[in-house]
Amino acid sequence: MPMIFTIGGLAGQMLTTNLCFATLPISMIVLGSMIAATPLSWFMQSYGRRAGFLLGAAAGATGAAICAYGLYNASFGIYLFGSLITGIYMSAQGFYRFAAADTASDAFRPKAISYVMAGGLLAAIIGPQLGNYSSMAFGAIPFMGTYLTVMALNIVGSILFLFLDIPKPPVPAHDAPRGRSRLDLLKTPVVAVAIISAMVSYALMNLVMTSTPLAVVGCGVGGETEIPAWIEGVVPAGTMRDQFQFIAGYVVTAHVLAMYVPSFFTGHLIARHGAEKIVALGLLILAGAGAVALMGVDLEHFFVALILLGVGWNFGFIGATSMLAGSHAPHERGRVQGMNDLIVFGGVFMASLASGGLMNCSGTSAQAGWVSVNLAMAPFLMLAGGALIWLVLRPKD
Repeated sequence: MPMIFTIGGLAGQMLTTNLCFATLPISMIVLGSMIAATPLSWFMQSYGRRAGFLLGAAAGATGAAICAYGLYNASFGIYLFGSLITGIYMSAQGFYRFAAADTASDAFRPKAISYVMAGGLLAAIIGPQLGNYSSMAFGAIPFMGTYLTVMALNIVGSILFLFLDIPKPPVPAHDAPRGRSRLDLLKTPVVAVAIISAMVSYALMNLVMTSTPLAVVGCGVGGETEIPAWIEGVVPAGTMRDQFQFIAGYVVTAHVLAMYVPSFFTGHLIARHGAEKIVALGLLILAGAGAVALMGVDLEHFFVALILLGVGWNFGFIGATSMLAGSHAPHERGRVQGMNDLIVFGGVFMASLASGGLMNCSGTSAQAGWVSVNLAMAPFLMLAGGALIWLVLRPKD
């Protein structure tokens, strides 16, 4: 996924005739994830996690193949369809954290979720750099090599699921409790606030990250950003656009590292201080990321803002997932998880859809667009923060 998110907006910018739709491929991935969330949750509840994850990997390889074909034919429509299919893989990937919680004790559950999320470290290190070097493997067709690499990773990676051993949920008896309806679950305060916090954390991270490669390249080629001496040694020779595209990969690497490095201790912090406090800290750090981004467009600003964005997402999203995992009975698991991911990725879809318009169509320059993207974070941070304060201060039943 870091490979695709690094080049998705740039490839969209290359294929579309309207730059406002440059990030639409990433939006289609998120839309596919949102649509697939509930059916995948039902599928895993019925046939087990292994079958669901294998289905997701197959969708990831198929979507990458369609995207490669779209690039080969310079067809934005085919590329968008491939992105939509890729969203099924992204949705399946989102259930890794719930799979970690399936067989964990109540005390170990936050740590289990956190450890699985820490697996993203390898993606952070390998993904953007692999994307940089594979994107030009087919010189005449930029980014084609990246999607062929994604196909290979999904095919080889699916072998891991053969070793996954999570018992399928028992089939409920006819007289077993049916659990609360989706509406009743949404009326449960801790469920509602957990979903809001997860949605805001993920959506704002996606809003800013989706625009970042466009902002780094746009501000660099436009002359507002210069390459400082501390990074010149690792930037290969080439056009200015190629150089800033390469640097954008490093910015995304720093961001994804920041998303997953804290996972080694986020679970411990949640167990010690409570999920609500960690979510609150995550929202404050996300606000700090926006503040740094608004200070300027030097590369240092991009790196610091995206690192803070990653840490804020980690605390906010893992904290909210831990809140949700402890808020329902086992027989409500499929209903809650599917509903959660439908709402969360619905918010992420809207954020990624807005990202391209804010970045490319809300000002006269890349810098003005970048300012608009980061200002858009404020009302949603206030929404999540207000919901969290309400949950903590409300009279306990």
